Amino acid sequence: MDMFADDPRSSELFREVRGSSHRAPVELPWLDVEQAVLIAVNRVPGDDVALALDYRTSPSDPRVVGSDFWTNPRQCEWRVVTPGFSSFAQALGL
Repeated sequence: MDMFADDPRSSELFREVRGSSHRAPVELPWLDVEQAVLIAVNRVPGDDVALALDYRTSPSDPRVVGSDFWTNPRQCEWRVVTPGFSSFAQALGL
């Protein structure tokens, strides 16, 4: 994620930035790469599917967000999958 956040064109396409370089808090549909960890990505290059833990909402139960290129194929939007990792794990039966 760092490489996308550090390149202006990739940052705009994937909507990934470093929160420390912004004065205001970074909100969805943008992902703050300094407060997120990828937990799943696509197997096939070009599918552009990713799930991340987004710690902006809670350090102990981060929300799960997913990349969305289907709504607007020209630009990614990060969307909430579940409000917390605990609810994500429960939905998966873990």
